[in-house]
Amino acid sequence: MPSATDDLIQRLYESPPDGFVAARTAAIADARKAGDRATAKRLAALKKPTVAAWVVNLLALRRPELIEELVELSTSLREAQRGLDGTALRELTNQRRQVVSALVAAAGKLARAEEPSIKLPLGEVEATLTAALAEPEIAAQVRTGRLIRSATYAGFGEVPRPRLRLVTDEAAPDGEDDDELEDDEGGEVVEFPQQSARERAAAERRRREFEQRRRELRRELSAAQAAERRADEQLERAEKAERDAGHLVEDLDAELAELERRRTEAQADVARRKQARRLAERETAAARRQVGDVQAALEDLEADEPD
Repeated sequence: MPSATDDLIQRLYESPPDGFVAARTAAIADARKAGDRATAKRLAALKKPTVAAWVVNLLALRRPELIEELVELSTSLREAQRGLDGTALRELTNQRRQVVSALVAAAGKLARAEEPSIKLPLGEVEATLTAALAEPEIAAQVRTGRLIRSATYAGFGEVPRPRLRLVTDEAAPDGEDDDELEDDEGGEVVEFPQQSARERAAAERRRREFEQRRRELRRELSAAQAAERRADEQLERAEKAERDAGHLVEDLDAELAELERRRTEAQADVARRKQARRLAERETAAARRQVGDVQAALEDLEADEPD
């Protein structure tokens, strides 16, 4: 059964990311006030998700059954690839597109209901769900509902198609080249006739273009991964600075509260002393009047003194 802290973390990752830092800071402060250092430390380690990651988290947390459909489809795709079942691969590929599109739409609907004005990077959401289809590890991360950034899978394109070849149960003709024949559960594999020179040239051109594009994408991926690492380091530094600043604010708040308490006590002391001064003023005035009265009586008496 999820703990109260787990529920709190789930609420953090379900909420729009623009309020993540403030909500996390408040939760850490509450844990510290309660003396729960372990929870405060656990919360402090949480990282703010990107908008795309938040959208995927929302889908995983609110509609987990859709993620399970994605995982089941992923398993079927891998089985079809291992078996080189072309028909199944084509059907599953179409189904993959439909499922991913449906999940992106469902995620967008959840996100817009939560934050109508937010700009949704649905392309990154689609890339993450596609990556989850290809990689069980990414799917497991998606299931947690605690992604902090979108995922990509460079090796996942169209589902690989088997080579064009014919499987028969007939014996191979005598003298046939062994390189063109393969055993397949007791049958023989016969290559189709060779392509024309024009088709071979076109295929070679496509192959070179494909290799060049793959090299370019790998370079871009390497550069993007390096940039991601730098961004992670910068984010960690910024989060540490934010935590330090938060601690400073807490210390200053404590000092301010103490100063406010002392100010209140000083104001009360000033009020008491003011009241004592006014009382002393009244007593002084009364004494002065009495002195005046006595002096006047003495003067009258002396004026009437007999010769």
